[in-house]
Amino acid sequence: MAQGLDSIQCALSEDQQRKLIVFVEVLHKWNKTYNLTAIRKRKDLISRHLLDSLVTLPYIKGTSVLDVGSGAGLPGLPLAIALPETKFVLLDSSSKKTRFMIQATGELGLSNVKIVHSRVQDYVPDSPFDTVITRAFADTEKFLNLAGQHCAKNGQFLLMQGEAASENLPEGFEKKEKIKLDVPEQTGARYLTIIQPVHH
Repeated sequence: MAQGLDSIQCALSEDQQRKLIVFVEVLHKWNKTYNLTAIRKRKDLISRHLLDSLVTLPYIKGTSVLDVGSGAGLPGLPLAIALPETKFVLLDSSSKKTRFMIQATGELGLSNVKIVHSRVQDYVPDSPFDTVITRAFADTEKFLNLAGQHCAKNGQFLLMQGEAASENLPEGFEKKEKIKLDVPEQTGARYLTIIQPVHH
């Protein structure tokens, strides 16, 4: 894991690295029973989940982040470990997955994370978020129609997607840039699309 963190230029403290390892262990253990991810091996969990999440770290901005369709806590939990001063809300509609995230957050002792069991269109936050991130949606337009309301005026959306993801944006949003993510030991291109709300 240390090698992987070096290769994506992600400098974390020993304590943060220890927490990432605990997260992989908890995920690996729960996965046997609950089938949270198709990836079974610890080594693959590190490259395809941890590093894949942490490679977005330089693009997170603001003090509050909403992770939509967080599933097994990805990318939200690795990012919350790396950014202890930032508030994270991890949203998922699967009770099995939210139960896992609550368990993992407890074992990691993370005080900057809140887990919410809800569909994104039904969720009512106290205030909008500076960054809204997702790994779960391939359809950009659908995602923005459902989650667009949760982004602050000067906020941003970060969409982690493959090459084939749709480029259609609903009215009121503009694409700022599309960045190719370089994740060690990953086959297939990964992209981060940064989208901002437009204010007339």
